[in-house]
Amino acid sequence: MIDPVIGPSAARLRTLAFYLPQYHPTAENDEWWGTGFSEWRNVAKARPLFRGHYQPHVPADLGFYDLRLPETRAAQAQLARDHGIAGFCYYHYWFSGRRVLDRPFREVLESGEPDFPFCLCWANEDWTRAWDGRSGERLLVQEYSEDDDRRHIRSLLEAFADPRYIRVDGKPVFLVYRANRLPDANRTTDAWREEATAAGIGELYLCRVDTEGNRDDPIRLGFDASVDFQPDWSNLGRPLQRRAPVRAIRRLYGSRSAYRWNRIFEYRTVVDHMLERDPVRYKRFPCVVPGWDNTPRRRKNGVVLRDSTPREYERWLRAVVDAFQPFGPEENLVFLNAWNEWGEGNHLEPCRRWGPGYLDATSRVIGSRVIDSRVISGSS
Repeated sequence: MIDPVIGPSAARLRTLAFYLPQYHPTAENDEWWGTGFSEWRNVAKARPLFRGHYQPHVPADLGFYDLRLPETRAAQAQLARDHGIAGFCYYHYWFSGRRVLDRPFREVLESGEPDFPFCLCWANEDWTRAWDGRSGERLLVQEYSEDDDRRHIRSLLEAFADPRYIRVDGKPVFLVYRANRLPDANRTTDAWREEATAAGIGELYLCRVDTEGNRDDPIRLGFDASVDFQPDWSNLGRPLQRRAPVRAIRRLYGSRSAYRWNRIFEYRTVVDHMLERDPVRYKRFPCVVPGWDNTPRRRKNGVVLRDSTPREYERWLRAVVDAFQPFGPEENLVFLNAWNEWGEGNHLEPCRRWGPGYLDATSRVIGSRVIDSRVISGSS
């Protein structure tokens, strides 16, 4: 039995940040949300819903950027590297051969710039109108088959062969966001491994992202390991409005409706819950989130981790890093969720309120544990 949190780490860590490639116009977003739509539209229109609610989140150093610009992508990579982050994990969208939001990563791959390590995470969810409250309306649907599995992995072979691609023991790391939704996960992972081997890539290092309360061993589904996802929805505790009378909520926080229509938690309390969790008995890489607030995307039923600060984030990250025991010399990954999820109040990129505070906290924790990003691919 494997316990991934059994003592101080003796190995250097590779810290990877999830990366949303959404900040540019696309034909799909023009059709569904209006001409020129990107995540920035939701971010800019956000307003505080209760006393002390930090909204809107306004970007500082990088501004309201456009990911079609190579200068933007280069600045992001430099900022991440300067603060000890060793690579980006780009969300990747595939719908039976149709790719969405793929331009930024495609240009990174084709241009060779920035020279900054990366891996991919397949966000295999249906696209719905969740952002405007009509989540039952599906815009793009995930459909699965063995033929599609093989076409999918063949489409990624060029990325896997890139020298910047993040590897474990020479194996390209590929994540699946909703592995439990694969109708036959073993069929899918077997097909992927066969195609990669046949193409000369060799073995893959496949990770399930634990987004759905998973507690089963990912090896049984054909994966090598799993990645913790934060926030861990099953361990947040009770929302604030369920722990106090309405009158007390109104007196303390200045709003009753926000607490009625959203689930609001104290970030500090959530950190305590996360640090008190029992360890899983399988191979899982840890993850920390600097904050969460998806009310800019949703009219109601949002989730807010209120009062996040760089200090509390640093406390969480330091505890996780100190406890994490890598499973091998290159099985030393720590994930941060996320680099730039601005519409979910979940970003390491500097904002007007905190500046580079979360990045500075990351630097202080990672310190001498960080591995040089130039060798993160595992090829040296």
